[in-house]
Amino acid sequence: MILITFSSCSQTNDDEVVDPIKTNRIIEFSGYEWIVRDTEATKKGPGPNYFSSSEENVWVDEQGRLHLKVVQRQGIWYCSGVDLRRSYGHNKYVFYVSSDVNNLDENVVAGLFTYMNDEEEIDIEFTRWADPDNENAQFAVQPSYLAGNKVRFDITPRENHLTTHFFDWKPTSIDFRSSYGHSLEPKAEDIIHSWTYTGENIPPDSNERLKINLWLFRGNPPVNMEEAEIIIDKVEIL
Repeated sequence: MILITFSSCSQTNDDEVVDPIKTNRIIEFSGYEWIVRDTEATKKGPGPNYFSSSEENVWVDEQGRLHLKVVQRQGIWYCSGVDLRRSYGHNKYVFYVSSDVNNLDENVVAGLFTYMNDEEEIDIEFTRWADPDNENAQFAVQPSYLAGNKVRFDITPRENHLTTHFFDWKPTSIDFRSSYGHSLEPKAEDIIHSWTYTGENIPPDSNERLKINLWLFRGNPPVNMEEAEIIIDKVEIL
């Protein structure tokens, strides 16, 4: 794990990295530098929640896997998130997940997404949105409340829990797919769900950032009152 601090101001050019303020923690994961989110003593969205940059919340293990956790300290629940330091625009973003997303508490949300603002966002999310009977995953293009901007589906448990997820962001379409195992060429029976979005809300290629987060819906604690975790083996940008 790498810890670096910076004191320079943020950059705005799409081709340059963002230099975080000196309080930000930086980690290296999958060959990229990520800013670890920390809201200190303030609740912020999504949720809103407290986000902590503590190594209890975010770390890279000896195998190079990223761990994000929701943890409770002194009666307060702290969520976790990381942001890529620079923008990569139109590309295929691939996430190799090794934890059991089907096992997440109904109040927990795991997000794999690019973000510029609330209406320029591409999402893969694992959550039941506080309803245990809901399907546990979705692909979405914001604003997701618009008809045709979201599809929901179920990821059912398998013995090894490995899944691969991607969205391929292009100027006129976004291809999504989730599959069992860790492969970009899965067998037909291993494909969980796929979807192509060609609607009016494809985000422009601007200064967005790739983000991964784990948070609590509406800021409510887990129903089971247990800590939650998602483990990402690797991220590829192709």
